[in-house]
Amino acid sequence: MGAGENMEAEVRRIILTKPVSLEAGSDAADYRAPNLLQRILSLFKDVRPGSDLSHFKVPPQFNMPKSQLQCYGESLYCFNEDMLKKCNNGKNPIDRFVGVVAWNVSNLRPLTFGISPFNPILGETHHATSGSLNVLLEQISHHPPVSALHATDEMENLEMIWCHQPIAKFYGTSLEVEVSGKRELRLLNHRETYVMNAPNLTFKFLPTPGAEWSGTIRIVCQDSGLEAELRFKGLSFFGFGGNARSIKGKILDRSSSKTLYEINGQWDRNVTVKNMESGEVTVIYNAKENIWRLRTPIVQDLKNVLPSESAVVWSEVSQGILSKDWEAAKRAKRALEDKQRELSRERASRGETWVPKHFTFSYTKEGGWDCTPIHKSVPPSPIVVPT
Repeated sequence: MGAGENMEAEVRRIILTKPVSLEAGSDAADYRAPNLLQRILSLFKDVRPGSDLSHFKVPPQFNMPKSQLQCYGESLYCFNEDMLKKCNNGKNPIDRFVGVVAWNVSNLRPLTFGISPFNPILGETHHATSGSLNVLLEQISHHPPVSALHATDEMENLEMIWCHQPIAKFYGTSLEVEVSGKRELRLLNHRETYVMNAPNLTFKFLPTPGAEWSGTIRIVCQDSGLEAELRFKGLSFFGFGGNARSIKGKILDRSSSKTLYEINGQWDRNVTVKNMESGEVTVIYNAKENIWRLRTPIVQDLKNVLPSESAVVWSEVSQGILSKDWEAAKRAKRALEDKQRELSRERASRGETWVPKHFTFSYTKEGGWDCTPIHKSVPPSPIVVPT
């Protein structure tokens, strides 16, 4: 049991908001509370540096009106240019690998300092369709927070499986979020599996507030023997040192460690690859073409939207945020959290363990969290991205 427990079968309200896009950073800026920096610092006044913030709760003034599950999903199905199709259409392994690098960059979205999505509740789901791509996410653990994703495109014959656990720590002047877990992209026509990790997030409070992607992404395809490393430039302490949105990296042959391509650029502008043999430089990603003015998903069939759907679960809180009725948002959020605690106590009293509906999962100290979809493919969703 989880988000769908004891909910009415009829969906009374669903709120879908614009996806985060490149224009003006994000619509999240509209939800910003006054005196934001002072308010944020006040939240951490009793938190010690180095503390794990997985149980930390923030008031709705610091939330955008959408769940983290929706943000994960939107990075896959909200786009202007189908980068996945380009991966699949590559004529040879290196072309396809370069395509996967470009697609990976296309998953990045601008961050807004001080504003974060809702932490999904246990059993919450998000299901959406864009063209022939169907995406399904489920929150398979609440403490620690773990999200699972399964996406399939039967027309392109590809599949994605993600398992994410964000681990946030406070360091006095910054907040670091490591997104542990792995992502897999399978191009089934070519019998190629690409395994990659997610970048980290860095939020600087002082001296200049800011939020950016940081860390290193590694992409490995054992089937082709290729590997890539993408290094993201984080925010320097004093705000100097070049563009914080820059990417540098390389694509190499794993067997010989020979560098085949160099990767350079900025994920919010252009990213290029340089062929180390010919010296040719090619633009593989243009952010403005891909994540500018993204279309908001719509509901085509309300009666088939699940009660556990993110946009339903958080609808009352989202409405309060959008109308800037902070007291209403606070009441709705507290009621939702109280209900989850009550359900948890009921399961404990019955000696029951919560089981996800769409995934099986495992955890090992060495390998961390891993998830496996129960169903072979994801069906079309009543929530779709308009063409």
